[in-house]
Amino acid sequence: MIWMSWRQFRAQALVGAAALVVLAGYLLWLGTRIRDSRDGYLGRCRPHGDCAQAMGQFVAEHQNTLLILAGLLGLLPGILGMFWGAPLVARELDSGTHRLVWNQSVSRRRWLLTRLLVVGLAGATMVGLVSLLLTWAASPVDTVADDRFSTVVFGARNIAPIGYALFAVTLGTVLGLLARRTLPAMALTIGVFAVVQFGMPNLVRPYLMEPVDVTRPMTAEAINEARGLGSISGAAVVRGLTVPDAWVTRTSELRTADGRTLDAARFDDCLMRPPRTGATGTFGDSARCLGDLDLHVDLSYQPNHRYWPFQWLESAIYLALSALLTVFGLWRIQRRVG
Repeated sequence: MIWMSWRQFRAQALVGAAALVVLAGYLLWLGTRIRDSRDGYLGRCRPHGDCAQAMGQFVAEHQNTLLILAGLLGLLPGILGMFWGAPLVARELDSGTHRLVWNQSVSRRRWLLTRLLVVGLAGATMVGLVSLLLTWAASPVDTVADDRFSTVVFGARNIAPIGYALFAVTLGTVLGLLARRTLPAMALTIGVFAVVQFGMPNLVRPYLMEPVDVTRPMTAEAINEARGLGSISGAAVVRGLTVPDAWVTRTSELRTADGRTLDAARFDDCLMRPPRTGATGTFGDSARCLGDLDLHVDLSYQPNHRYWPFQWLESAIYLALSALLTVFGLWRIQRRVG
């Protein structure tokens, strides 16, 4: 049964293996280039004793390339689910060959489970190897940028993509069993997978572990360290607040000392018409005006040391979803009349 599954899948496997060799070669070259670049920046800045600016330039030089690669890796499980998983059963139903297959000595459940294991493990192996190579190539930039929890980066590093691949292939197989047609099953697979991949980082991941809540005073110095101020639209906020070595999941609006939200009109006065004090910094007089109001914000964050627990938890969720889909598929194929 395994041999038959391999013979039916070998064309896709060979194409995948060829693509993997090309990707592996590129990522090995890219990783070497990134490390040479890092060593060059460090060599130029170390005699001066301050490498912060040089490391910022190092990250900027490679970040766009790595984000594009991470986005492509994020699509890869969905593509495998669409082209490897969806036709796995739907093609048999589409062409009518299931009538012959399901009347042999091998049971329907064993036939489905064997094919699902062969294709699922092949997909997980391919995505896992690409993910590990990309993680290795990008590690010098990731260490400096310290953004491992960002949506695109988190989903393209270490073990999480392996869970995505298993889920995508299983999802495609089950949708093919339900849709009975190859093309609709492929379209459904990529659509449902995209919805799940959007919902996980935005609706599930921030709540996998209880966040740490802190109150941060909004002094002029703290405001000047931020990335932006709210607009005159009425949102009294400071954008881009960070906590060292942490993933900020929630930021409240600016609050006064008694816990009330800062009045938007008062915020806009400081933003657009601050008293002239000659203050320096990113926001100058506006930061000084807001800092004098004794403001604070409430932050929720996940410390960076929880990165690996998040990787394992998210992978476990996708593995559990894959297992549930497999059980449903085995139940459904047994009840189906050929």
